[in-house]
Amino acid sequence: MKRSYWLFTFLVLLGCAKVLAVRQIPEITLGEATFFPTIEAHTDAPIINGNWIEVLLNGDETFPRMLRDIRTAKSTITFAQYLYEDGSIARDLAQAFAERCRAGVKVNILLDSHGSGKVPSDIIAIMKDGGCHVEYFRQIEAAGIIFPWKLLHYNYRSHRRILVVDGRVGYTGGYGISEAWTGNGRTAEHWRDTNARIEGPVVRFLQAAFSESWLETTGIAIGGDGYFPRLEPIGNLPAQIVKSSPTGGSFQNYMLFLLSINSAKKSILITNPYFIPDDVMSEALVKAATRGVQVSVLLPGEIDSHLTYTASRSHYGPLLLGAKTIVIDGVWSTIGSSNFDNRSFALNQELNLTVYDSGVAHRLEEIFQEDLKYSQKITYEQWQSRSIVERFIELFEFPIREQL
Repeated sequence: MKRSYWLFTFLVLLGCAKVLAVRQIPEITLGEATFFPTIEAHTDAPIINGNWIEVLLNGDETFPRMLRDIRTAKSTITFAQYLYEDGSIARDLAQAFAERCRAGVKVNILLDSHGSGKVPSDIIAIMKDGGCHVEYFRQIEAAGIIFPWKLLHYNYRSHRRILVVDGRVGYTGGYGISEAWTGNGRTAEHWRDTNARIEGPVVRFLQAAFSESWLETTGIAIGGDGYFPRLEPIGNLPAQIVKSSPTGGSFQNYMLFLLSINSAKKSILITNPYFIPDDVMSEALVKAATRGVQVSVLLPGEIDSHLTYTASRSHYGPLLLGAKTIVIDGVWSTIGSSNFDNRSFALNQELNLTVYDSGVAHRLEEIFQEDLKYSQKITYEQWQSRSIVERFIELFEFPIREQL
């Protein structure tokens, strides 16, 4: 057993985790005519008008809205989730999915086999017994034991969070299905997270992201009016769904972040639990600060990986900065699953909603300022005085930084 574990670990570390080298970045400015077409070209994601976006904070605002929409579903529900664990919200969702299945709604559920590996079998049974189609994304198969190099495929996870009801209402963000994501985000051992409820034409691209992963996993192509109805404008917000699939050679979320940061003229507010930018991204942030842009990065005091936490801290110094949303110039904002590290940019399937609207951006700026009240500024001097133990761990994580 131990031998198999170390063999798997060795193979995972061999997995490629590099984005394409970007040697030159175009000089574009947020708000100018060339910005939208440049972003669309490099993200392979159209910017669609006519949407309504509701920002939802933490489990207290997110899960009741989700359950309400699920319980009113009439034709289809698609649900993709990286992390699904035991707990009251996990069981509430399972029961809601099962009830809709018994009512004749088609429910397709895709769980990542790594992030959701600990979900109790009775929760899966609730959904399956109700008639839901439940699958796991990239499970370890027998061939991986016989041919260990096939385990490399297991290193590429689906980190996407997707819920689409009747093809008309969508949710995405950074939420996990766990008791740790319930509550108001201000209590110990609970996550402070930001999510979005979406209506309007851009929802079909959220559904398209689910259908991509579902087709790979099951060989089933979903379609028809139940999944892709005609969506009329319901608001006035321009938005896009940017999905990346590095195993297919696409790094759209990396390019979204890089180009947008490079276009900033006033402010960049980054909130992300895993902040390990590569050299190109670090340089873009430093250049932004040099040209007078206010660059602020909000990171957690504690995360679920001590090694990644230490790796994140190793980058504070050169950026002089003090954790899954970004707001730029009070106009551009993004909410999604992407962490600010190579695992998200170069290994995982990720998905982000990007909105071009001062109202949504202002709401996220308010949230950022509120979070600052619970935060402590890290100065360059404090970073330099970190302990010898922490510096030693940084040396240890250097060879595997691309996997973090």
